[in-house]
Amino acid sequence: MKELMSSNIYDAAGAVLIAGSCLESTHPRAFARLAEGMDRVYTLCLEQTHINMAITKIAAMLGTGQINRLVFASVDRSPHCVQLHYMKHEIERTMELKIPVEQYVAVGDDCVKVSEAAIEASKTLSRLTELIEE
Repeated sequence: MKELMSSNIYDAAGAVLIAGSCLESTHPRAFARLAEGMDRVYTLCLEQTHINMAITKIAAMLGTGQINRLVFASVDRSPHCVQLHYMKHEIERTMELKIPVEQYVAVGDDCVKVSEAAIEASKTLSRLTELIEE
């Protein structure tokens, strides 16, 4: 396991997990499930690193063509970690993603797969308010 922002972009290859840096210590069983079978595991703390810097780093890693699967994972209910799940959309603004990208949150010992619709709704508070109040 390596810290994303201090890793070389050419190190990223195969199936890559990018997890919130606190995930392993706060949800060790969920983290172990997510990391199982991954070729590379990187941690990222979005309390320390601005999301735009992380997006640029991940886009550069993807640009090497060595990654064939990307997974983002965070703890649930964290205002900082939720930004991990916005990165795919932001990266797609600059490049076409031709690999599968999955998103998970850890809840206790479980890993919950997060849908694109849920991620998009979480970014649009006005629409989310409408959905909840319906």
